[in-house]
Amino acid sequence: MLAELSPKLNIGVLLKPTLQYIQHPVDIIRSYDRSNLRPDLIAGLTVAVILLPQGIAFALIAELPPQMGLYAAIIGAIFGGLWGSSNQMHTGPANAISLLVYSTLSGLYAVGSPEYIIAAGMMALMVGLFQLAMGLARLGILINFVSHSVIVGFATGAGILIAVKQLKALFGLDFPGDTIVNTVTGTIIHFPESHIQTAVIGLSTIIFVIVLKRINPKIPSALLAIVFSSIIVYIFQLDEAGVAVIGKLSGQLPPITPLPIFNFKLIAELSQGALAIGAIGLVEAAAIARSISTQTGQRLESNQEFVGQGMANAACGIFSGFPVAGSFSRSAINFDAGARTPLASVFSAIFVLFAMLVIAPLARYIPTAALSGVLIVTAFNMINQEEIKRIWQGAPGDAAIMLLTLFGTLFLSLEFAVLLGILLSFALYVLRTSTPRVQAVVPDSGFRHFVYDPSRNPCPQLLIIEILGDLYFGAVGYVEDTILNLLEQNPTQRFLMLRMHSVDHIDFSGIHMLENLVRSYRDRGGDLFMVRVSYSVRKVMESTDFIEYLGEKNILSDDEAIRVLFHHRLDPAICIYECPHRVFMECQNLPKRMDLVSIRFTDAQDPICSMIEPHALWAAISHGNGERPFIVDVREPREFSQGHVPNALSVPLANILSNEWQIPPTQQITLVCRSGRRSRRAAIALNKKGVNTIQILEGGMAAWEAAGLLEAVEF
Repeated sequence: MLAELSPKLNIGVLLKPTLQYIQHPVDIIRSYDRSNLRPDLIAGLTVAVILLPQGIAFALIAELPPQMGLYAAIIGAIFGGLWGSSNQMHTGPANAISLLVYSTLSGLYAVGSPEYIIAAGMMALMVGLFQLAMGLARLGILINFVSHSVIVGFATGAGILIAVKQLKALFGLDFPGDTIVNTVTGTIIHFPESHIQTAVIGLSTIIFVIVLKRINPKIPSALLAIVFSSIIVYIFQLDEAGVAVIGKLSGQLPPITPLPIFNFKLIAELSQGALAIGAIGLVEAAAIARSISTQTGQRLESNQEFVGQGMANAACGIFSGFPVAGSFSRSAINFDAGARTPLASVFSAIFVLFAMLVIAPLARYIPTAALSGVLIVTAFNMINQEEIKRIWQGAPGDAAIMLLTLFGTLFLSLEFAVLLGILLSFALYVLRTSTPRVQAVVPDSGFRHFVYDPSRNPCPQLLIIEILGDLYFGAVGYVEDTILNLLEQNPTQRFLMLRMHSVDHIDFSGIHMLENLVRSYRDRGGDLFMVRVSYSVRKVMESTDFIEYLGEKNILSDDEAIRVLFHHRLDPAICIYECPHRVFMECQNLPKRMDLVSIRFTDAQDPICSMIEPHALWAAISHGNGERPFIVDVREPREFSQGHVPNALSVPLANILSNEWQIPPTQQITLVCRSGRRSRRAAIALNKKGVNTIQILEGGMAAWEAAGLLEAVEF
């Protein structure tokens, strides 16, 4: 019975979030507090004053009929508000999106043709379905991988393009060419042909909007400029004198437009532009919602925001609109006006609808030059100089992405420039995660923390590495090469300690890489140790048997790691006779006798002596019938006191090198040290003094302890 129910339960679990996304408007209405009605109405009216002229102006950027801008403004605000996540973000026509629509469609159909208008609606539907699918599939997290530099670069380029594109309408010029270069050069060449009345209206609008904004930013300067310029055109009948006007608007509700949803050729032609618009729209919406939520404290759901943008665009396609997106300017005004819920956005749409039905007959006198002036001011406001400066002074990768997106927007097709910027963002992310910082660290002056300081001298025996990133398949090659290169540069550092506190994820490639490092260090007579291994990483290490391969004892406590390695793994002979530095706290009281090193020891030098294994020496001590071996421990007294071979005589290596020890005349000497290195140095020194009857405890006290002989009772 349970087996039969489990598939249904799983399907229910999967469908539950989807149903929650779709029924979001119901949740808004059910939980609506009537005390929010007044501030929402005021905010809606305030935004509507801005939305009305913007809807018309942004439609002109896309070379679409003005009423399509109003339809998109109404539908986008309603659906974006009811299905979105943010309480204050406002969705509708946007300047950069309108420019993308024009860039995509103008290369396919004649501007203003029925095919051009139908394609705009079809593109809105495609954008909406793409965004809706992203939200329902809960892929909102992907938007975090698109660099903010892409948006800044595109917005800057789009602002410049929009401003340049309005020059012809601003001065009443007519010449071929739509590229930025052709438009600028054409404007300069044909400037003497400017229509005087049109140019006066356009330039006056720019001055009027700028001055009013400086006096009081809350004044609806764009709306007032359009109203005043329309009155002037009407009074002086400037439309009959050659001043271009937008003509009569359709005073009706947004009609449903039949779309060629099975025209696969059209879908293929629009796909690249729709993908670019959809991606940019989602990134802008996420950025706007996040910026406002930092002030309101609202917890956002990125997948719900994707659904809201998708529903808004799909509805705009059906109801005679064109693609829309979140608007930062209108969202900021909505927030400043006191909007508390998404219904403020719905109210703004209702006010615009009412105004459109009332003023539609009067709108025919709106001069296009005035709209161009408003758009030029808006376009330059898109250029965020402060953000550009911060990115330029920040990471080089972000600056490069911003510049490439900017120049791509200016000189390439806009949809290609957007997709290029997004691909560069992903490439930069992959590059950064595949080359994590792998740095050698040393204790700070207070021996409390490990720091990256190339000016300080490292330990000649122990390399301490911090890995600041995850060990996944894309990064392990770089991490391994970096560590092995450090080993080649410092071959005496036979021990490696990895600080793993910044490694949150490891895959099987990472496990293989660590195994290779362990083999490399063990082949050199050293070993690898780890500290601060996270729980999730340790579980992977256990499940792949890496812990068994490395050894549980090689995963150390961060507080005790250096002490354990210093006393049990590092060779004190190197610390005393070869290393002039005091890297660790444990080194501070260690005697330094560099002046006694008359013999430069290398692994290539072999003293005249024999080797004896720990058990053989133990047998000679405890069960020998003849003379017991004469054992000389050449370690420091501190080490000797912590444990030694029975009957051993403590004669530090320094005493042998400085001739302070009286050498026995004929008796064979057995030399003992920590690992065998000091014993070999002592043997070389004794050889030079004529002593050839020498044997060395193989592996030193480390091998003696490993054989379980350290605790044996001494005779």
